[in-house]
Amino acid sequence: MFPFFRYYPSFFFLFFFNLLSSVFLFSPVFPATTFPDFSTLTPDNNNNNHDYYAWRGFARFLDAGKGTEVNGISELKKYLNRFGYLPLPPQNNFSDIFDDQFVSALSLYQNRLGLSVTGKLDSETIATIMSPRCGISDLTKFNNNGSTIHSTRRYAFFNGQPRWIRASTLTYALSPDYTIDYLTPSEIRKVVRRSFSRWSAVIPLNFTESSDYDSSDIRIGFYRGDHGDGEAFDGVLGVLAHAFSPENGRLHLDAAERWAVDFEKEKSKVAVDLESVVTHEIGHVLGLAHSAVKESVMYPSLSPRGKKVDLRIDDVEGIQVLYGTNPNFKLESFLESEKSMNNNGSSSSSSNNNSKLLFLLFFYLLIMIW
Repeated sequence: MFPFFRYYPSFFFLFFFNLLSSVFLFSPVFPATTFPDFSTLTPDNNNNNHDYYAWRGFARFLDAGKGTEVNGISELKKYLNRFGYLPLPPQNNFSDIFDDQFVSALSLYQNRLGLSVTGKLDSETIATIMSPRCGISDLTKFNNNGSTIHSTRRYAFFNGQPRWIRASTLTYALSPDYTIDYLTPSEIRKVVRRSFSRWSAVIPLNFTESSDYDSSDIRIGFYRGDHGDGEAFDGVLGVLAHAFSPENGRLHLDAAERWAVDFEKEKSKVAVDLESVVTHEIGHVLGLAHSAVKESVMYPSLSPRGKKVDLRIDDVEGIQVLYGTNPNFKLESFLESEKSMNNNGSSSSSSNNNSKLLFLLFFYLLIMIW
């Protein structure tokens, strides 16, 4: 009755498997089409009525080839320029041509962020580009002081390895004016306190909350759009936050995001874990730049509803180069804890892959019987 099903089962299967996989919230096993489709998300009423998501249009560039001219690819070039991978052309005007310089920039981006270096707009690269991230450049000039980033194989520093040297205890404060109203001050303070404690546990540096915002060493606030520091925010699921290298002390979060402290209570699909982002940005405040290790806190991107709060050995080694080791820090215990996290992550990934395979076999049999 339906010859389309009979003669084209593989196409039918591929189409519906990808459709159902998006419904069941796991990635398809066909990597050529695996990337986040943020364009299907609709803003929440409590998301300040933003009707767009930064970088959602980049999905259309998947598998665009070298030598072609693709309308809008100049925007992707601006993205790579913003984060340090592609210099401005002489006329400060990017073209829509997939040229050799763009291939080199993509390869550098892939290498720096631990991706497969293909020089192509493959699904892994597009997915990473579309992911929300920190606003700090990965490789070149970043802040108003002209600091640049010096990279090692994994963790990285700002040029000259700046660090706090004035005291063994730094004060921090939350802005009384630039905040958000759907999280209580107590909830935000607890998150910030835990974030600082993770860093102080591994280095001989303490952090104390202050009630005097203007005179505090580290000043934290939620800002929108262009807020006067030369690093404008861009709305939902784009740049999440940024911070400045030592001893500047400014840590800014994008107020347009839907920030969460408890995913059991916060159901928004675009919610961002506040503790993960604050922990990452404190790393910048202390002098760390972005890491190429995907599991590390200092990796630049974080998925919506994702959580990454525990320091990894890459984070610890980097920050201890700057400040030394906390006398109470036990490397052996830390490595055991990280090994346990890695094993749990591997088990979860393996279980997820098995579930996908079982679903694949079941659905394929169902189609063939039909």
